[in-house]
Amino acid sequence: MQLFRNKEHLNTRITDWIEGARNGDPRSQKSIYDALSGKMFAVCLRYMGNRDDALDVLQDGFVALFSKIGTYSGDGSFEGWCRRIFVNTALMSLRKKDVLRQSQEVETAFNVSNGAPTAIQDLSCSEIMKYVSELPPGFRTVFNMYAVEGYSHKEIAQALDITESTSRSQFLRARAILQTKIEEKY
Repeated sequence: MQLFRNKEHLNTRITDWIEGARNGDPRSQKSIYDALSGKMFAVCLRYMGNRDDALDVLQDGFVALFSKIGTYSGDGSFEGWCRRIFVNTALMSLRKKDVLRQSQEVETAFNVSNGAPTAIQDLSCSEIMKYVSELPPGFRTVFNMYAVEGYSHKEIAQALDITESTSRSQFLRARAILQTKIEEKY
């Protein structure tokens, strides 16, 4: 994306791109793609865990974005609105793969530690995200939705068609796995 003189100029350009994309203008669509593809790829990669699946979701996400762009009301951040589309696209892909089929209720979760993490302070964001990407898909999905995206367990349960206790269990187990991996390394 080109450099902009100021935030107001950037907002004007984005507004122009949105309007152009609503009218089917390929240049506007490309400008939106160029501006958002890196960030949205990171979102897709966090959920999918590997580059190939993330690229598939990225493509599907942009198809969904451009087909739904007419519904963007202008309220709130355009990037936030787009992020929601990519998260939903990733969740739809994960649902098709039935990644939570082996999930357990919180009462049956094992080795869940409530201790405060210590080694995590020495890790970079990229190291943490590497460990997150290595989680099993169900754990990774719930962890991303809760810890990264800020969804509540109720919202996660509704989005993934699971119980709230399963969402809590998946999150706690993901956190325990991450803590174990970090402790093993440090």
